[in-house]
Amino acid sequence: MTFLKRLSLHYRELEKNSAPLRHEKPKDPKKNMTHRIGYIDGPEETPFAGGRFHLNIDFPAEFPFKPPHIRFITSIYHPNISTEGEMCLDILHSQ
Repeated sequence: MTFLKRLSLHYRELEKNSAPLRHEKPKDPKKNMTHRIGYIDGPEETPFAGGRFHLNIDFPAEFPFKPPHIRFITSIYHPNISTEGEMCLDILHSQ
């Protein structure tokens, strides 16, 4: 299965799922299927409640064998998110 075909199937599955991550479709998906802008709504009864946190999501050509690169656009104070919006968990990076 080609990379773009697999990615299209992945997007369709995400649209069916009511997960906390929401995707905003790009203006022209035929131009760039590998870059998405998404957001996560802050969970209720947490300090993040009422917030909407936007993300840049870039899928590598090796997806799903390599994970997408995700960076928060919205500033967020969290021990596992850097000031540049990068996730700071060792488990997410190859060692």
